[in-house]
Amino acid sequence: MRETVHVALPGREYDILIGPGLLAEAGHHIGPLLRRPRVVVISDETVAALHLDALRAGLATDGITLEALSLPPGEATKCWAQLTRCVDWLLDQKVERNDVVVALGGGVIGDLVGFAAAILRRGVRFVQIPTSLLAQVDSSVGGKTGINVAQGKNLVGAFHQPSLVLADTAVLGTLEARDFLAGYGEVVKYGMLGDAGFFDWLEDQGPALAAGDMAARVEAVRRSVQMKADIVMRDETEQGERALLNLGHTFCHALESATGYSNRLLHGEGVAIGCALAFELSARLGLCAQEDPSRVRAHLKTMGMKTDLKDIDGDLPGAETLLDLMGQDKKVVDGELRFILARSIGDAFVTGDVPRDVVLKMLAEALADRR
Repeated sequence: MRETVHVALPGREYDILIGPGLLAEAGHHIGPLLRRPRVVVISDETVAALHLDALRAGLATDGITLEALSLPPGEATKCWAQLTRCVDWLLDQKVERNDVVVALGGGVIGDLVGFAAAILRRGVRFVQIPTSLLAQVDSSVGGKTGINVAQGKNLVGAFHQPSLVLADTAVLGTLEARDFLAGYGEVVKYGMLGDAGFFDWLEDQGPALAAGDMAARVEAVRRSVQMKADIVMRDETEQGERALLNLGHTFCHALESATGYSNRLLHGEGVAIGCALAFELSARLGLCAQEDPSRVRAHLKTMGMKTDLKDIDGDLPGAETLLDLMGQDKKVVDGELRFILARSIGDAFVTGDVPRDVVLKMLAEALADRR
């Protein structure tokens, strides 16, 4: 049960290996990249406790040693202070340009460590070993790296492609149910933005996938990664089509900022709510059928996921403030907020032609529904 997706970027090609048992084979796969039998690994404390020993053993089988740094878990780790800590540690480890840095963890670790590798010695190779569903299907693929700053999410970063991605689907079994479902928010996004057949498949297979069906998990990761890889190969630096991958993210990033990048709202939960809002907005603008947002919400609810602003615990700011937060998003072009909207499930597009008052009214009604 092993799948390979090849990312054919000229001069920066790499493979994404998908399936159970890849940690045990890490040395076999990473070894060919190394000039000397040594890697440095950056992880977070939660993931390191679960998986670092398995990675160490998998590398030792091929005579490769590792040094590791563990950071605090959580979105707040994607910051200047932890970036500085990573770079200082990598320099203390005497990492050379020919060495390989390994990111072992979820999306936070992948983004942060990838950025550290991008700026260390003007670019050191790195390997992604994503341990969350969200990271396996999304953030580990495509070379986007970065940190969050006071002004917004992922506003400081670089495009730096990995040399290899090892998506060991067996490690998904160690995720808390909430974390797994948050990752599912990114999986279902792929069906909504460009593959109606995949959305149909998820409506059928989603419950089995959540319950632990390994074949379903491998297939969901493969289809998600293949779609992302295809888009990245056509538009690596997000000049056009790649922006479709941000379906739901304009709303999501504003909500994450409003909740302080805290445990109140996980990234994938924000994506799910954001996708539901994007389809709601599309229906209000007459772009898609009224049934589409209903179908999106119905599937998310079937999976036990957050679907609306009322599902977020604690206070939220008003509609105007949320819209202002959306204005800090990277998808602002010439001062105009860009939305990813949909003509139907599986047919998304990017537009800046969205009346502000329609968005405000939708947000205000969603906030009123929380009372």
